[in-house]
Amino acid sequence: QVQLVESGGGLVQAGGSLRLSCAASGSIFSINAMGWYRQAPGKQRELVAAITSGGSTNYADSVKGRFTISRDNAKNTVYLQMNSLKPEDTAVYYCNAQYWATRLEAWGQGTQVTVSS
Repeated sequence: QVQLVESGGGLVQAGGSLRLSCAASGSIFSINAMGWYRQAPGKQRELVAAITSGGSTNYADSVKGRFTISRDNAKNTVYLQMNSLKPEDTAVYYCNAQYWATRLEAWGQGTQVTVSS
C-alpha cells in the first residue's frame, strides 16, 4: 500500500504560479505511473497530467504549455508546476498512483487550488 501526501495548493491570482508536490511512501517500487487529477465543484474528476516510471508524460489539452509534471526519484516525489493559472483551473487537485499489473490505484487526500480573476 502506498501513501500519497499532497502539498502546495493555495490561493493565487490569475496569471500566477503554484507548484504542487506529492510525496509517496510505502509500496512505491511497483508504481507504473503517477499523475495529477482535479475536480471542480459540480464537475467530474479529470486527468491533468501523468508521468510513467519511464518518464513519459501526458497532459490534458487545457493545460498543455502551462503545466509541467516532473518526478524526483530520490525523494519519491512528483511535482506539478502550474504557470499562467486561470480561474478555470480552480479545483481540488489529487495525486494518483497506478499499478498496471494489478489495476490498483491510490489517491492522495487532495489539495485546494483557487485562482482569482
